[in-house]
Amino acid sequence: MAYYVGVDLGATNVRAAVADENAETLGVSKRRTPRGPTGIAVTEAVLDVVREAFADAGVDPEDAVAAGIGSIGPLDLAEGVVENPSNLPDTVDRIPLTGPLSKLLNTDRIYLHNDTAAGVIGERFYNDRNPDDMVYLTISSGIGAGVCVDGNVLSGWDGNAGEVGHMTVDPNGEMRCGCGRDGHWEAYCSGNNIPRYAEYIYNEDTVETAMPIEDPDFDAVDVFEHAGDDDFADYVIDQVTHWNTMGVANIVQAYAPLIIFVGGAVATNNPELILEPIKEKIDDMVFINVPQIQLTTLGDEVVLKGAVASALTGGTGDRSRL
Repeated sequence: MAYYVGVDLGATNVRAAVADENAETLGVSKRRTPRGPTGIAVTEAVLDVVREAFADAGVDPEDAVAAGIGSIGPLDLAEGVVENPSNLPDTVDRIPLTGPLSKLLNTDRIYLHNDTAAGVIGERFYNDRNPDDMVYLTISSGIGAGVCVDGNVLSGWDGNAGEVGHMTVDPNGEMRCGCGRDGHWEAYCSGNNIPRYAEYIYNEDTVETAMPIEDPDFDAVDVFEHAGDDDFADYVIDQVTHWNTMGVANIVQAYAPLIIFVGGAVATNNPELILEPIKEKIDDMVFINVPQIQLTTLGDEVVLKGAVASALTGGTGDRSRL
């Protein structure tokens, strides 16, 4: 029996799954991602959840054939590490991944991807059509995409292709992104930045709103909860829709996907306010074929399942390679 490993390394949690050659999950494990003191603590957490997943499956780690990793970035593929992750403390400057995991599993077949690339691998693998041209887009605390073109999952020379959230959608640069640059898609539409955008366009002298916009704890959930009952909340969502549709249009015109799967908490928790308006307006911004746009079929397991699918298919999600 051949066994395959998937790892999902996020800023909040790290998860692992062990599967057989039919992609049936045999064991799983999860724990919180360490906040330090250094990146080695995160590496050790990855190794620990992999060991625990094998224990849950009743299998020895050295019986693994291959492993896939879907990780926060930025990545250095040549070194097999995460470098200076923005969503972890500054002391976590370098997280070794492929080397330590290869040693634990006694295999060189370790496939490292950013999390959205793992997402598109998973969506491709579990899709009935197994399409060669598709995108997985996440709209969550940040925005990013995994892209497959002509059957090739794009990674870039350093593993950081797909950072579509840092496309410039506003040349006037009214909002500053968390990366420090102005006018990026993520600066307007990510879960972290929607409340900042609402605060920016709010004018207390001319706008009435029931939203707690001046509360230090004001967040994106407040905006969505007031939708339909508060004119200003509806206006904010209309503006977010404009930028989201522009971002999706850029993806369509750059990569010509047949289908775009959308995940991430902002989208999956608010599909009527995020996804449906994009679908209604996208035709006005795209001059080539408009793809099918739908919510992810894999929920919050899309990265983990994609990591397993990567291990099974040599990093592609192409079922013909099984």
